[in-house]
Amino acid sequence: MLHPRIQEVTERVIERSKATRQAYLERINHAKKQTRVRSGLGCGNIAHVMAACSSDDKARLKADEQPNLAIINSYNDMLSAHVPYKDYPDLIKDIAAKYDATAQVAGGVPAMCDGVTQGRDGMELSLFSRDVIAMSTAISLSHDVFDGVFCLGVCDKIVPGLLIGALSFGHLPVYFLPAGPMQSGIPNKEKARIRQKFAQGLVSRDELLEAESASYHSAGTCTFYGTANSNQMLMEIMGLHLPGSSFINPYTELRDGLTGNAVETMLKQLIQSKDANCLADVVTEKTIINGLVGLLATGGSTNHAIHLVAIAKAAGVELTWKDMSDLSEVVPLLTRIYPNGSADVNHFQAAGGMGFLMRELVGAGFLHNDVKTIVGEGLEAYTQEPRLDTDSNLIMTSATGPSKIKWVSCPDNSLDEDVLRPIDNPFSKQGGLQLLTGNLGKAVIKVSAVAVEHQVVTAPAKVFASQSALQEAYTRGELNQDFIAVLKEQGPKAKGMPELHKLTPVMATLQDEGYKVAIVTDGRMSGASGKVPAAIHLAPEAVEGGIIAKIHEGDLITLDAPAGILKVHVSDEELAQRELQLSAPSLTFGTGRELFTGFRNIVSSADMGASAFGIE
Repeated sequence: MLHPRIQEVTERVIERSKATRQAYLERINHAKKQTRVRSGLGCGNIAHVMAACSSDDKARLKADEQPNLAIINSYNDMLSAHVPYKDYPDLIKDIAAKYDATAQVAGGVPAMCDGVTQGRDGMELSLFSRDVIAMSTAISLSHDVFDGVFCLGVCDKIVPGLLIGALSFGHLPVYFLPAGPMQSGIPNKEKARIRQKFAQGLVSRDELLEAESASYHSAGTCTFYGTANSNQMLMEIMGLHLPGSSFINPYTELRDGLTGNAVETMLKQLIQSKDANCLADVVTEKTIINGLVGLLATGGSTNHAIHLVAIAKAAGVELTWKDMSDLSEVVPLLTRIYPNGSADVNHFQAAGGMGFLMRELVGAGFLHNDVKTIVGEGLEAYTQEPRLDTDSNLIMTSATGPSKIKWVSCPDNSLDEDVLRPIDNPFSKQGGLQLLTGNLGKAVIKVSAVAVEHQVVTAPAKVFASQSALQEAYTRGELNQDFIAVLKEQGPKAKGMPELHKLTPVMATLQDEGYKVAIVTDGRMSGASGKVPAAIHLAPEAVEGGIIAKIHEGDLITLDAPAGILKVHVSDEELAQRELQLSAPSLTFGTGRELFTGFRNIVSSADMGASAFGIE
């Protein structure tokens, strides 16, 4: 039976979303009722579609009898997670040809790396890139010549952007194809230790680079449980990946087999059964709740407190941080993956992976099982894991896929309870994210990465205008004390809400030295944010009149994660007086400011998804 809190929050979301969800589904149903897309095109339109195709593909497109599949690709060879996508389009096209179907790269989307832009001007364009990706995806599909879609993306803003854009064409079946994580390198705990040593001036830049390169060392997703791997968890638990496919390493036979299986699965659905679940039928209110439960049960990226709200809005679903907080009170934390622990996603996969996790959550009533996925009805298939099938005599190994891959039951027990635990022995009885409220507004904190003894901090404020200002103060020896670092004017309207991950080594070092420290900001940290308590995504932000703009140096602030409290100990009268003294913010922007200027005029606040879409 479904857990009462899951039922309660789901019903609340469904009721709240009645009008917006109905409006979305009306648009989708209108598209579903149209005649097959290509049959409505004129000869000139079709000629453009197939002008550069092979003679065989031209014949198939002229006949207009078999599916034409769209590929939205985020490939580039600078970003390790997306390097494997170079070969995916040819694989998809080859399999399509075997079914007398066609596939075309409908468009490419940008894939910037937050790991490269941390602390740089480019980070100001990071969140903005999500909406650019969404628009690029929708534009790619606007030619109206496709019967199904493959989205190729892994990291940070790329997967949310692809999904937001694809939801505009929710009448089509849409599969997300993962590329997989790189093999494990230097332990993440060791990497963090070297970073802190460098911040203290105890190791050289060459030593730091050697450690970083031993961690980020090959093609594939970074192995810590940041936003990229949280994306992969999310796509699987929402039924948009093949079961068990999220964390299979690239350039392996199993990885390639799963990619091929996904293409054949969609083609069989479109050609043989004529029963492919469209994206709008897969992404529902219940699916969104399932994604949120997965995020909480795994201690996933805080970035998804923004992304999930924006994704939901694109599907006509109104999700709030209060929904997240209410679920977090009852959803148990079942994983410890860095920065929540020392293991990486490869260890999680080896311990039992998504199949074990989802079986535990379904069995205890934390996931809706009455949902549609890309492989059919319900989540039963997602409690299994894929294996190579070496029996060459088998033609089919499952109802949904071709030979070479079979699905078997996931382990009965976790193979490493330091990484992955059963529902009756969680790491915590509550989820990994927490909503903080008080006179400062609303903020999010990732409690799964913060030791219990550090989850409550009351200390004077130290106010900074940038990460570099805090780092410089540390270098001058001015931060050897208890304090809460306040970084204001970092929100979506101010400067695109850049991640402030470079704060972590300095603040972690001070915490290790025995000082009580925390962070409060209207900006973002990172999916990799670690052991220092950080109240982030504060709304309203400073440039929208948020109280954070009125904080002065030395003001006493309380961050109490267990109680969900964030407040500054200043009277309402004093805050009102400070309102009169506020001057207009002197915002500065880095490279790309001319692109960002228009975005900042229409972007919503963090608690509304920090998106330019769905603005009334």
